[in-house]
Amino acid sequence: MAVSYNRLFKLMIDKKMRKKDLCELAGVSTSTMSKMGRDEIVSLEVIDRICQKLNCRIEDVLEILPDSPDSGTSKNVD
Repeated sequence: MAVSYNRLFKLMIDKKMRKKDLCELAGVSTSTMSKMGRDEIVSLEVIDRICQKLNCRIEDVLEILPDSPDSGTSKNVD
């Protein structure tokens, strides 16, 4: 499973908000924000705090992407 936070970053641009602003507003650490910038998984608690502070839904913040066929995670079923 892959995750993308591009929706969050677009939302932040629309709100003219910097990463530092979101960290302060939602109580998110800079290391967690860095993980999100690398599309790494962060806790649901963090996502919930961001959604509450930005008054948005989870799907406005992140997108779950399907695994690519060449990632080695798919299994052949015969």
